[in-house]
Amino acid sequence: MSALALVHRGPATLPGCPEAVASLLRGSRADLDVRYVGPREDLTLTADVLAGAALYAQPGGGTLRRGWRKMRRHRRDLAGWVSGGGRYVGFCLGAYLAGESPGFGLLPGDTDQYVATDGAQLDHTDDAVVAVDWGGRRRAVFAQDPATFVLDERAGPDTTVLARYPNRAPAALVAPYGAGRVGVVGPHPEATADWFTDAGLPVPADGGDELARDLARDLVDHVLER
Repeated sequence: MSALALVHRGPATLPGCPEAVASLLRGSRADLDVRYVGPREDLTLTADVLAGAALYAQPGGGTLRRGWRKMRRHRRDLAGWVSGGGRYVGFCLGAYLAGESPGFGLLPGDTDQYVATDGAQLDHTDDAVVAVDWGGRRRAVFAQDPATFVLDERAGPDTTVLARYPNRAPAALVAPYGAGRVGVVGPHPEATADWFTDAGLPVPADGGDELARDLARDLVDHVLER
């Protein structure tokens, strides 16, 4: 029987972001029944709905301030579900929301803007292509004000940094939270070619049709590990 994977789609997301995450999950190695959850979907984000899910994905969206206004009422339900064994994966805004200032408080530390770090490759928050070192290979990834992660003393040996920006700031990581697991990525490895062309950006040649979506699947695989 397929495991239920929930993808949030609603006022805290932007058009195209939930759909890109959903298509990614449907193409993953895991046998997932991917469903949208949100105020205008067949499923709404409640503790009862989460209880039947194996994975919850928070896609990209607008600003953290606006996203948090829309999502803060779900903090207790999401944190309790992950702590009890659920799996959370966050892309861009979904990664910011996993932090704690403000956010769901799921990380061993907090988030920050990559553009604010010393030696950042980007100096603006507009659509861009950013380089990340993932698994020993330099890759080009779509970005919209991408997050980085500031780890603290709660980050133990079970916290794995999967990718770093060229200045060594973390770009993607997986960490435990209670009995569950959280995976977050600052840029958008789930992006499809039209994201680049619509933004007037060159489509990276190294991934072909795949682009960086294999990296997004690697993140999901790490989150779903038992």
